[in-house]
Amino acid sequence: MRHVDVLIIGGGPAGISAAIWCKRLGIDCLLLEEQSQLGGQLFNIFNEIIDYPGMRTKNGIEMQREMVKHFVEMDCLYEVNTKVLFIDERSKTVKVKKQAKKQEICYTYLILATGSSQRKLGVPGEQQMIDRGEVYSASADGERLKGKTVAIIGGGDRAFEGAHLLSSKAREVYLVHRSTRFKAREQYVERIISNPCIKVMTDTEVTAIHGDRHVTSIDLESKNKEYKNKEYKNKEYKNLLVDAVLIRLGVAPNVDLIKGKVATAQNGLIVTDDVHQSSNPFIYAIGDSCTTPLFSSISSSAGQGAIVAKHVSSLLND
Repeated sequence: MRHVDVLIIGGGPAGISAAIWCKRLGIDCLLLEEQSQLGGQLFNIFNEIIDYPGMRTKNGIEMQREMVKHFVEMDCLYEVNTKVLFIDERSKTVKVKKQAKKQEICYTYLILATGSSQRKLGVPGEQQMIDRGEVYSASADGERLKGKTVAIIGGGDRAFEGAHLLSSKAREVYLVHRSTRFKAREQYVERIISNPCIKVMTDTEVTAIHGDRHVTSIDLESKNKEYKNKEYKNKEYKNLLVDAVLIRLGVAPNVDLIKGKVATAQNGLIVTDDVHQSSNPFIYAIGDSCTTPLFSSISSSAGQGAIVAKHVSSLLND
């Protein structure tokens, strides 16, 4: 059985930072990443990144290249295309699968940098839409959606930003939200509400997404019939013809592997202390797996990786 002092699960900015710091501090460390490349959610950032100190990049892919270059130059040990199947916190082992081969890795300390994923609606037709590759970015796919009818589901900043960006490209934009209260910043709300090209549907839920080869329509159910666009008033149920659906319900931490093994908050985040130690003294969490989305950033993830590596180094050297 293979043994490492520190095992990191997740190759986004948090995991990359932790591995670099472990290497710098002389810690025997291995990073595992399920995807074929390191970078995590950096691949989903299409806008310019202007708030990471000392590094200004035109998008997340450019930042991914810079971070991975640093990581590789530091000669950090890592494996991609490696899926973690099970964590046994009692024996301090992790079962992994790479291609068809399974193995076990024993650790002294485990760092979870598993990140987060987009929340889903959980309605019929949604997964089929995703499996067909109908997942869009408002900033990157404006031309693909030009002249189309688009529904954006959500009430936060990302939903409102997406509606604003697509309002100049799409033929029609519907913003559908299950409440009358929005989490988006007030300036975003005012801009969208006053935009005649965007139809805002509040207290409305999507109950199904239709389409075999591509999205054709969505089913809507209204709680109180409070629609901005008056043509839908007094109609409790509507089948709305659309060409694309953008789901913007926020994110959920990727913590399925560790559920029941460490304490988690009501929102699913792993509970950690000031050095990012979980309720298990040998397991740490960094990045989006333990950070409230409001405070999540590339900078904070990188900083948390450094904190954990320094703390674990002090424990190993005691």
